[in-house]
Amino acid sequence: MKEELASCSSCVNENCFIKKHIHLEQMKSYIERKRSFTCKKAQQFIIEGSPIQGLYFIHKGKVKTVKTGINGREQIVRLTKDGDTVGFRGFGTSKRYLIGSYALEDTTLCNFSNEDMLEILHNVPEFTFDLMLFYAEELNKSENNIRKIAQMNVRERVIDTLLYIHRKFGQINGVIELDLSRKEIADFAGTNDEQVIRVISSLKKELLIKTVGKKIGLVNPDKLRSEIKEHK
Repeated sequence: MKEELASCSSCVNENCFIKKHIHLEQMKSYIERKRSFTCKKAQQFIIEGSPIQGLYFIHKGKVKTVKTGINGREQIVRLTKDGDTVGFRGFGTSKRYLIGSYALEDTTLCNFSNEDMLEILHNVPEFTFDLMLFYAEELNKSENNIRKIAQMNVRERVIDTLLYIHRKFGQINGVIELDLSRKEIADFAGTNDEQVIRVISSLKKELLIKTVGKKIGLVNPDKLRSEIKEHK
C-alpha cells in the first residue's frame, strides 16, 4: 500500500461521513490525524480476523467486502464505491475485523484509527447520530438479503445481483462500470460459477443483458425488475 494525501476539504464525496461533518469545529483535529493510502487492484487491506485498525472511507475507487463461510469459501457481503465506509462490521464491539476487504481497482482510502473514531463518537454527537442511522439501515439491508437468498431461486438471485450492481455503479457506454468475474458475481449471489454462467447465457439469449468482455450491460432493466418484484 502506498501512502497518499487525500484532502477532505477538496473531496467531492458528499455521501462520506467525514465530508458531511468537516464543517464542525470538533472534527478539525481528527481530520489532521487521519492517514490515506492507495491500494492496487486485487490488493487486500482488511484481513478477516486481524486486529481492528479503525474505519476506512473510500476517497476514490471500488471495494468488495467478504465473509468466509463454513466451507472456507468467501461470500461477498458488500460492494462499495467513492464515499462509502468500510470496516464497520464489528467496530466498537469486537477487537478483530469480522470481514475482509479487497480493492476492485486502484483505490484511495482514508483511515481513522480506533482511538480517533472512539473520540469522535464521544465528542461529536451529530456524527454519532448519523452513524447510528447508518448501522440501522445496514442491519435492515442484511436482514432483507438473508430473506431474499432463502426465497429466491438461482436465476432470481443472479438477476437481483445484476440489478444491485447496475443501481450502485451505473452504466457507461451500455455496460456496468464494475469489472467483476463470474466467480465474484456467484459469491455475491450465493451460488456457484457454473450456475451464474448458465443464467447469464440465458439472459443474453433473451436479449435482457449483453456482455463486452467480462463486463455486463443491462438491456432491459424493467423486464428484469419485473421478474423479482414479488420479493421486493
